[in-house]
Amino acid sequence: MKQVAVVDYGLGNLRSVIRGLERAGAVATVTSDAETIASADGIVLPGVGAFREGMEMLGDLAETVVAAGRTVPLLGICLGMQMLMDTSEEHGVHQGLGLVPGDVKRFPQTAGEKIPHMGWNTIRIEQQDPLFEGLCREEYVYFVHSYYTSAAPEYTVATTTYIRPFASSVRNGTACGVQFHPEKSGAVGLRILENFIEML
Repeated sequence: MKQVAVVDYGLGNLRSVIRGLERAGAVATVTSDAETIASADGIVLPGVGAFREGMEMLGDLAETVVAAGRTVPLLGICLGMQMLMDTSEEHGVHQGLGLVPGDVKRFPQTAGEKIPHMGWNTIRIEQQDPLFEGLCREEYVYFVHSYYTSAAPEYTVATTTYIRPFASSVRNGTACGVQFHPEKSGAVGLRILENFIEML
């Protein structure tokens, strides 16, 4: 069975991610050990909360995640996807891991629309990607976020519209990310996690 390292840096709903990965057929280990992360077949970077805090909590592990994410499949989930990007404007401009070109921005205040974007919404798959193998062009998944990712079309795998269109999935080489929570997205989310395991 494939070994997946779930990076533990103090932010994230690790239990539900672990359950999802195990249902998808992987051996998932929650770890903050650089050697374990570096030797895994795949890496998951989960996260809930603020970008700056996430990067600070990741600390020295950032180097390990970047190096490994250039050669083995890496899946960022929610805040974890945002941390893959170049920068975020959440509470000032902060540097991300730079694995996927693009930036994280705050949804503009819009009459009648609540922030955070919370609940079920549609993703539209914009380009073929092994992460979405076997899924329809449009699927419903579960979101919770106040900031959105802006990436060039070549790095944007799926889009969603809430207040404005944004990248709900990105990829650059072996590094990929989803803004939504696959572990909370029912059968569609399970298929995405299974597809990730197939990529290892």
